[in-house]
Amino acid sequence: MSNYFEVFVLPAKLQIDTAALEKQFYTLSRKLHPDRFASRPVVEQEAALAESSQLNDAYRTLKDPVLRTQYLLKLQGVELEEQSKAATDAARATGGQKKQIVPPELLEEVFELNMQLQEMRAAKQMGEDEPELRRDLMTAKDSFDAKMVETQAELEGLWARWDEALDADDEAGKAAARDAMVTLLNKRSYLRNLVRDVNEALE
Repeated sequence: MSNYFEVFVLPAKLQIDTAALEKQFYTLSRKLHPDRFASRPVVEQEAALAESSQLNDAYRTLKDPVLRTQYLLKLQGVELEEQSKAATDAARATGGQKKQIVPPELLEEVFELNMQLQEMRAAKQMGEDEPELRRDLMTAKDSFDAKMVETQAELEGLWARWDEALDADDEAGKAAARDAMVTLLNKRSYLRNLVRDVNEALE
């Protein structure tokens, strides 16, 4: 089974021409269209269907910058906190929540936010509205949204570092870029969960 980069005959790089990827996807899709295999033996039809399914998965993954990064890390043997099935299963079995590590630079803000969220939930249970608290939560949400945008820019910088290290066959450079991407994607998923918690509290 080819990996997704191989499906499109691409090097395992993170900066890719998505317009060219799309063009190639449609060319390959046409070659694998079921109509072209209608009169072929069942074995060939099934093989084409499996190939077409992998092609769709590969395209969906590689055209999305974050999914592409996560997929490359997976090929490198890295499983992110957010995707770690073991952590999810353990949380489900104990009825607890999957523990996520708070990025150190967010500790103070997260502590403050958790206090505000508790207050907001308590106020909602009492049937009270807290306009000032609502404003504070909106401000916090805006701050986390802005940080999400920042992580995207940082991620793009790391793609360049990874691609350069790959071209130079620099294993240490690849390892440094990979570790930095893992930290950043875990931070991004943590931020996304915070924004979700705030949205739920504000509903």
